[in-house]
Amino acid sequence: MTTEGKEQPEQGVRGEVSQDRFVAGQDLTRWKSPVGRVLAGAAQWITTLLGPYAALIITLAVGLVIAVSLAVAFGEVYESVTEADGVAGLDHPVLDAARSVRSPALDLAVTAYTNVGGTVGMPIIAVGIMIALATKRRSWTPVILMLTAGLGSLLMTVLGKPLFGRTRPDLADAIPPYEQSPSFPSGHSLNSIVIAGIVAYLIILRLKTAKARIITVVVASAFAATMGLSRVYLGHHWLTDVLAAWILGIAWLALVITAHRLYLTVRTRRSGAVLS
Repeated sequence: MTTEGKEQPEQGVRGEVSQDRFVAGQDLTRWKSPVGRVLAGAAQWITTLLGPYAALIITLAVGLVIAVSLAVAFGEVYESVTEADGVAGLDHPVLDAARSVRSPALDLAVTAYTNVGGTVGMPIIAVGIMIALATKRRSWTPVILMLTAGLGSLLMTVLGKPLFGRTRPDLADAIPPYEQSPSFPSGHSLNSIVIAGIVAYLIILRLKTAKARIITVVVASAFAATMGLSRVYLGHHWLTDVLAAWILGIAWLALVITAHRLYLTVRTRRSGAVLS
């Protein structure tokens, strides 16, 4: 089908195989490491039995178990570090610096901004983007990836807070409305970097120019960075809570993107057959 003489890009499964496979000239379905080739073979085997979407979901589920395990292990290391002098020595000086630049107008603006990444704002934004991407691409892939990415970051937050129970900064140093849940990890920071990251990844897959890809990465990074720093400014989290959340979020994003690469690999290998 053409519009004004121009061929329209394929959508759906065929669009995923033809458009999502290459990013900046790199073939995402090529696995250079032995581990990658083993994973691709396993995904192919699961696809043969259950279908490509099932393979994607199973891979993401396994990745989620790994991510939560990593979060627990990371929390143990984090707890040791924050009780020592190392990185934890940044917490109080950074909070003091944030307090020194506060003003009523800035407090109001940062509070409004941080609400975007909260339990109401972030889900609304994520669901809206997810529906838009799924509709445009005519594919369930954005739904599966975004739901799984969000679920993983939520689980790490929910499990991490009571497990380690780190105390937030004193209420005297915080800006209301106050929060009473434990401080580690910063849910706003973790959720924002995961959601912004997976959205940026899905968009970059369809971008054709390096400039557009760079702008997308910069915007997503700026959103995640400022959301995390807003939590420190408001005195709702220590800096190390935010740093830990960013590290966990990046690790989880890497697992989700790997799962999608495996999905693309099995789809590409099936491209000669009838695509479901």
